[in-house]
Amino acid sequence: MRAAIRADVRRRARAARRGTSPKPVPSLPNSPSTAYTTPTHPVPGPNPTELTQTTLARAKQYILPVYARPDFVVVKGAGCRVWDADGREFLDFTAGIAVNALGHADAGVAEVLRQQASTLLHASNAVYNAPAAALAEKLVTLTQVAGGLGYVPSAHPTTAPGAKVFFANSGTEANEGALKIARMAGKVRGGQHGKKHAIVCFAHSFHGRSLGALSVTQNAKYQTPFEPLIPGVRVGKLNEHSGLDTLIDEDVCGVILEPIQGEGGVNAAEAGWIREVARRAREVGAVLIYDEIQCGLYRSGTLWAHSTWPADCQPDVVTMAKPLANGYPIGAVLVRDAVAEVMTAGSHGTTFGGSPLACAVGLHVLGRLSDPHFLGHAAETGAYLLARLERLAGWFPGVVEPRIRGRGLILGLVLPKAGHPARLVELARERGLLLLTAGSDCVRLVPSLNVSVAEVGRAVDVIESCLGVMSSEPA
Repeated sequence: MRAAIRADVRRRARAARRGTSPKPVPSLPNSPSTAYTTPTHPVPGPNPTELTQTTLARAKQYILPVYARPDFVVVKGAGCRVWDADGREFLDFTAGIAVNALGHADAGVAEVLRQQASTLLHASNAVYNAPAAALAEKLVTLTQVAGGLGYVPSAHPTTAPGAKVFFANSGTEANEGALKIARMAGKVRGGQHGKKHAIVCFAHSFHGRSLGALSVTQNAKYQTPFEPLIPGVRVGKLNEHSGLDTLIDEDVCGVILEPIQGEGGVNAAEAGWIREVARRAREVGAVLIYDEIQCGLYRSGTLWAHSTWPADCQPDVVTMAKPLANGYPIGAVLVRDAVAEVMTAGSHGTTFGGSPLACAVGLHVLGRLSDPHFLGHAAETGAYLLARLERLAGWFPGVVEPRIRGRGLILGLVLPKAGHPARLVELARERGLLLLTAGSDCVRLVPSLNVSVAEVGRAVDVIESCLGVMSSEPA
């Protein structure tokens, strides 16, 4: 299966390059690297600068302590690298939690920010602005060509738009808007008795921290302190077929899921299961929502993680955010016309969403991410990263599981022993590589989409060295 995926990735890369010669990819090593067994970036650092000390002291005194963060201060970035206040360079394979698709301090993004901020920064949604209209059109027409939201991949967009966009400020807000659209559709489709209001989500999902989005985020650590949450939420299990007809019944107005769960462990939904979920949702008139905030916008190798799925596996609504403006806050909801028509003036709103600045940056970023040459490069580096990671289980049996989760440049390395994912993240950070955990058993690799093959090689060398250290530690 993995060989077929890699072959498909390489095929897509060649097609995306439209005849250009592919760059040479390094051969795979025959043994794991031991070049980074000794820590080079201890945290906290041995000789912290005054800036480091002052910043940490201020943050701990004045910032609400809702994050557990290591004691170092990032001050600048460039591409896939960041530097701390002590002058140490780190290779960033977190991309701001899958946000910086074009890397840090991108010159093109900076120029668009400068130009738009000096022209029109904010205007409110009491008036139209040109960047928002242009970005909405780009999202719809790209989807019509690349596939998704019921469209099959095509060389040209259809003549009718067929979808509408609502702009927000974050992924949480995008999901909040999608849930409200589902509730509104339930009112219209289920009459005025209020019965059609239930929402179905799935275990290990993550949809955000607002009260509505949190209610469909199945993690007790996040939910329990804020209960009771919104009523009418039902929880299924990803890729479990039994019980779907009971779970999704006539009272359900919306079904929300991630095609590839990010925070929950880089767990991918299977197309056969998705087909059954979509079939049942349409039978009962429920709005089907795909949260592609982390896996969408080319991170999985295509515009949407569901772009190449058959039409009967595709959603009514797609939510997005993270990479859309490369770090400038923006979120969006993409809705089929047949569902969008239930929303009228005043039924939803936002003060800052769809600002000229956010949308101008989003239009620039989306134009670059969708370039065939850019996609060819991302496909090659993704295939090389996957091939390197697949060797780890043979070298570190009992520490790493053979199956690598995810696809494209959202990949999960599974370490089943309790505490091992966090330990790998810690050891890698001490050697100048930033990684993320995901779920209880996974380390997540989500570098910028323009990461180089050399940077992938260095990152995996660090991971191999760290796994060697872990293998020698007492059980």
